[in-house]
Amino acid sequence: MAKRRLNRQQKWRIEKVQGERAARATRTERNIDRQLQSGELGDEQTGLIIAHFGKQIDVAALEGERHGEIMRCHVRTNLEALVTGDRVIWRPGASDLGVIVALQKRSSLLQRPDKFGQLKPVAANINRVILVIAPEPEPHDNLIDRYLVAAENCDIEPVILLNKADLLTDANRPQIDALLERYTSLGYTVAITSTKSKTETDASIEALLTDRTSIFVGQSGVGKSSIINQLLPDAALKVGEVSQSTGKGVHTTTTARLFHLSCDGTLIDSPGIREFGLWHMSVEQLQFGFREIRPLIGHCKFRNCRHQSEPGCAITEAAENGTISIQRMQSFKRIYAEMEQSDWQASTTDTTS
Repeated sequence: MAKRRLNRQQKWRIEKVQGERAARATRTERNIDRQLQSGELGDEQTGLIIAHFGKQIDVAALEGERHGEIMRCHVRTNLEALVTGDRVIWRPGASDLGVIVALQKRSSLLQRPDKFGQLKPVAANINRVILVIAPEPEPHDNLIDRYLVAAENCDIEPVILLNKADLLTDANRPQIDALLERYTSLGYTVAITSTKSKTETDASIEALLTDRTSIFVGQSGVGKSSIINQLLPDAALKVGEVSQSTGKGVHTTTTARLFHLSCDGTLIDSPGIREFGLWHMSVEQLQFGFREIRPLIGHCKFRNCRHQSEPGCAITEAAENGTISIQRMQSFKRIYAEMEQSDWQASTTDTTS
């Protein structure tokens, strides 16, 4: 899926919404300035963003009298887009609303482009991406590969977790086994669990989450919220079923949320998505994101090789001799083609605008 080109009405609607948001932000900023000048705001202290609701953000206080409390905060307009997992500097206000005044340095940032090609942060300061799949909805290796490419380029350890193992049957097991084996052979960690067995879930999941800041990603309906409810019954997250008409998951999580676990781990649950674009990445980053292709970078006969049918293509030769699986090569070519199409559309728009 390439980036969408907007028609005149869509552009007008986007500009109108952005204008309204800017007006609200200006009013909020004036109110914050008034509080600063009048001395109504408390001392600066560190906090951790645990949820994001538009311009208001839930922050867990990490020090001070309110240590451990969750504070709803406004954000100063001069800050870049904040995301769940960010460590920030905030100041308590006279009311129950605080103000985030600064963003601390991030150790990592997972982001993806939205349907209009604008980069959208997903989570910050994470060191493990847990890609949750399930027999239903049917897992697609192309979506898995996109998450892996993003994780590899962010230097975040990826893990593939098969949930709903109780739904494995004689009909779907061969396909699922082949899918998991494909990634196991590349050195990726693969785990299997089922929320039908509490003991099994606790043991396998906690081993992945202990002493790490992780994020659950994947399609809607694969059971991310169900796993969290198993680990944290008090969370009471809404759980959705797989649509009988489309075979796809129904969205239940609408914003990324952070949870502290008893195993000394931190987990971020993210909204399920059906597509994960990589339009913001370069071809070099795409090649780097495929572990089996990475050693072949720079070994093609031609420097501008597109890895399609050019003579002397090291990647094509590796696919022909079985070093790269057919499925992974198909994913690589599909993503590559989308990136080229995206670049072409961008250049066409620049030329005609």
